Amino acid sequence: MPPIVFDIKQLADPRDAIYRAVEGLAAGKLVAMPTETVYGIGASGLIAESVERLYALKNRPEALPLVYLVKSADDALDYIPDMSPFARRLARKCWPGPLTILFPGPHRDSVITRLPDRVQELSCATGWVAIRVPADKRASEVLRLNAGPVIMANSGTDKAAPAVSASELIAAIGNDLDIVIDGGTCRFAQPSTVVKICGDELEIIRRGVIDEQSLKRMSQINILVVCTGNTCRSPMAEGILKHELAARLGCTVEELEDHGYHVESAGVAAMAGGGVSQEAVEALHGEGIDISQHSSQPVTERLIQHADLILTMTGSHRQMLLAQWPQVANRTFNLARNGEDIADPIGLPLEYYEHTAKQIRHHLRQWLDDAAQKIFPPRRSH
Repeated sequence: MPPIVFDIKQLADPRDAIYRAVEGLAAGKLVAMPTETVYGIGASGLIAESVERLYALKNRPEALPLVYLVKSADDALDYIPDMSPFARRLARKCWPGPLTILFPGPHRDSVITRLPDRVQELSCATGWVAIRVPADKRASEVLRLNAGPVIMANSGTDKAAPAVSASELIAAIGNDLDIVIDGGTCRFAQPSTVVKICGDELEIIRRGVIDEQSLKRMSQINILVVCTGNTCRSPMAEGILKHELAARLGCTVEELEDHGYHVESAGVAAMAGGGVSQEAVEALHGEGIDISQHSSQPVTERLIQHADLILTMTGSHRQMLLAQWPQVANRTFNLARNGEDIADPIGLPLEYYEHTAKQIRHHLRQWLDDAAQKIFPPRRSH
């Protein structure tokens, strides 16, 4: 029997399609809907019969379990309460987005253990729990309104790739579905990348939208140093931190990213593309630290989102960041942990820059000495 199709573009109120999807899931139906990657087929995680239908329809290959769709990276902790710092870092930078992560499990404290036994058996049949936070606003809205988890599989078959439009989906497996939400062609039109994470180890199981180089970049520990104009204090701090960190890791500054660390700086009132002050360059030159090629940049949403640790030169810099991005309070700190500010030496003689560099080095070493193992622990190679 053909599914009921709700075309979002044809509805007077597109939210009607979302409500119908939620109603269908609650009634035990199989509901197909678009994500930013491909069309997925969803079932309510509260209804064992629905999950059994989904499992049978997909005949899941051993390496790819059914996927739990989750509203946010924070909500994912309810499913994976023992998520490692490495995994949390990757999740925060990639979610919402086209990445599916497999975790060992389920953990005894996971909400999955409260679902029907048959749902647990089928969704964790491989010994791994698959989690994804979709970026598509329609899928996100379904998750927001739905009671309980949505378990999903993509719409691919043995004979056809996953559908990227409703028409492809209906032609391939339409008679096996109850409801289809037609949201047009999916944005990326290819499956999500699938990775396995165990501790600090990452393995790519299926290549997709996010390539290997991007995954490597996202899994690095990013440290952002912030001042006002990004022309003297924070460039000096960036150069000193790279030098100190490389020395402790036993590598060159150029090899830091191969060891999983990325350091950069920005300013709350910086102009893009500006040069570094000559006095700042000279203050570090004698120590073999060259920042002459630094190009200033303003603080941006991307920098804030990707930073694992944000160090500000003053308390006012920190407050400015938190006024715009309050969610980063637990990873944004004054460089000087005693609360003092690192004064701006702009316009002053070279000796003031040298004093500022000395201050910055002292406080950075405190961070590395006292908090290195807690904030950015050593990583094993992958």
